[in-house]
Amino acid sequence: MTSRVTSGSTLAMVLLLGGCAVQTPPATPKESAFPAKQEQAAQRTVQTAVSTPTLKRKIALGRISNETNYGQSLLRDRAGDPLGKQVTDMLSKSLTESGNYLVFERPDISKLTAESQLTGSQLNLVGVDALIVGSLTEFGRKTIGQTGFASSSKRQVAFAKVDVRVVDAKTGHVFFATSGAGEASTETASTFGFGSQASYDGTLNDAAIRQAISEVVNKLANQMNQRPWQTGILSAEGQQLFIAGGKAQGIQPGMTFAVQTSGRKVKSPQTGFEITLPGQRIAEIRIDSNFGDNETNEGSVGTLTSGALQGYNIQELLVVPK
Repeated sequence: MTSRVTSGSTLAMVLLLGGCAVQTPPATPKESAFPAKQEQAAQRTVQTAVSTPTLKRKIALGRISNETNYGQSLLRDRAGDPLGKQVTDMLSKSLTESGNYLVFERPDISKLTAESQLTGSQLNLVGVDALIVGSLTEFGRKTIGQTGFASSSKRQVAFAKVDVRVVDAKTGHVFFATSGAGEASTETASTFGFGSQASYDGTLNDAAIRQAISEVVNKLANQMNQRPWQTGILSAEGQQLFIAGGKAQGIQPGMTFAVQTSGRKVKSPQTGFEITLPGQRIAEIRIDSNFGDNETNEGSVGTLTSGALQGYNIQELLVVPK
């Protein structure tokens, strides 16, 4: 009887091992579902999008304050706003690292002025296209817990919301407003008293604010990219033109641009704002090379391929994509 059981067990093990040793058939290559011409057209579209010039807007951060009850006390006024300064620094860092803007200092401009006076140098301030102002409007923490017969869990959650508006530095017009929200959490659990435990986690505050700022910067980039790109002519020597903007803005040798007049400015009787009438195209140029070592002093050299600039003031001409 024992031998029969042993034989049956052995046979079952052999069958089980045999069933596990299944060979996988070699992978069969498949053709793409899209025609070759369609794939090549898509690649050309991506290459064109990458080579499109990107105008880096000059922006400055104005007031970014903490308007929540968090961190406020009778012994601390608005001048000593550490959370507002933290949001300002994080937003300035995120805007700079995005590579889409030239960010200029405004909150601590007094320190730059004092330093220039100390060294006897002149502070050469540059005007900006837009000023960003805003505040931390929502910020808080909460703890969510569940307790059972033998287990318990606790979840710490931090939430932040940042509201900003972008103001035209020349007119004071608010042309864009948006907000960003962020949330960060950590969770601990235990069974019969055993498991992970965690005390108050202060880093959740920073993570929630960072997520809110990231959302604001993404929305801001989408809005700024909708504005048309243009630049000016630095100098003209015969058929050769020197224009502002170079490699950092995506201008590459071989690209072609149109040269047009800036257009006459008239005052709108409806809104009271100045409106620039469409300019007239007078020439085309091809980019030959770039010069400069950073985004503040870069330029490009181009050659006129059609048209002429005689009779025009080059300071009033614009270079725009064709």
